[in-house]
Amino acid sequence: MKMLLKSVIAAAAIAVPSIAAASTWEIDPAHSAARFTVRHLMISNVEGAFGKVTGTVNLDDKDVSKSTIEASIDTTTVNTNEPKRDAHLKSPDFFEVEKYPAMTFKSTSVKANGKDKFKVVGDLTLHGVTKPVTLDVLSPAKETKDPWGNLRRGVSATTKLSRKEYGLTWNQALEAGGVAVSDEVAVVLDLSLIKKDAAPAPAK
Repeated sequence: MKMLLKSVIAAAAIAVPSIAAASTWEIDPAHSAARFTVRHLMISNVEGAFGKVTGTVNLDDKDVSKSTIEASIDTTTVNTNEPKRDAHLKSPDFFEVEKYPAMTFKSTSVKANGKDKFKVVGDLTLHGVTKPVTLDVLSPAKETKDPWGNLRRGVSATTKLSRKEYGLTWNQALEAGGVAVSDEVAVVLDLSLIKKDAAPAPAK
């Protein structure tokens, strides 16, 4: 009986650090950004951004493979600093925001990829199409307390997407050859995460 009790205590002692290492973080939309870049007329880059990114990161510092990420980007907030172009991007030629007001991402695996780097694979749903994508992620920064008492961490990620794979096929052929808008889109995510308070223990 004593041996059994010792085994239970030892198992609990091992489990505690793992539990303590897991934490939940909310994406702060006021201090996060989702930016994209496309080639325009084959000669220059046009940049844009989405103004609202929300979601949750369940982070396990001891075993990152147990971490999960879910995020949503409001497509109605697309902004390239040109009202006519933004209106076109919101139309059925592109994001069709009235029908698809958000794009979502849900991770399926998280793996270390060298020092302070990770590969996050997940399903991106955009314009009614779901495809697997891989994010190259820099390790979340250490916890820091902001002036309002919140614990924060920052994380950045990059990837590249094909517009055609998500049905965003609008384009125009150029007289000199080539097309008006590149198929490849470079994406950069800069996220500020706020730690959620742990749920209170149930009353006994």
